[in-house]
Amino acid sequence: MKVIETDFPEVKLIVPQVFQDNRGFFQESFNLKRMQENGLNYNFVQDNHSFSVQKYTIRALHFQKAPMAQAKLVRVIKGAVLDVVVDIRRESKSFGKFITFELSDQNHHQVLIPRGFAHGFCTLVEDCHVIYKVDEYYSPEHNQGIIWNDRTIKIPWPTANPVLSKQDEKWQTFHEVLK
Repeated sequence: MKVIETDFPEVKLIVPQVFQDNRGFFQESFNLKRMQENGLNYNFVQDNHSFSVQKYTIRALHFQKAPMAQAKLVRVIKGAVLDVVVDIRRESKSFGKFITFELSDQNHHQVLIPRGFAHGFCTLVEDCHVIYKVDEYYSPEHNQGIIWNDRTIKIPWPTANPVLSKQDEKWQTFHEVLK
């Protein structure tokens, strides 16, 4: 497992070791001991699986408010996504800024997103499966989001006409949510 620093020092790109042969591949997708050896000490308590049928489905930009904030370990098991992480920590120098990653079943990359960041993604192909571990249980009353096309953040999504859930269509702007 290789841990790669990103433009946000707290957010890590994780590249697992993948063993390929004529049958396919094998990888360790999670190993607590290796995570801890790399200073990544998380107690993941729930696994989530997202399936998106259509290309250009956006699921964004989600987070849970304290005291139920969540760290996430995100990976794609089928397909490809543009993964987006937005810094929502008011005291941070990168508050309101974002970074992106392409995660796919081909590159096997994972993104470790600590608490204090909003997260979303856009599917780049049809039939995408994204799974992620979280270190806090889902709490509907703490669930929050930022509208996907927020004019302050200005994420360069690969589409102007995404497939959205009713909830994702109604999120407020960055400034309204984080005032």
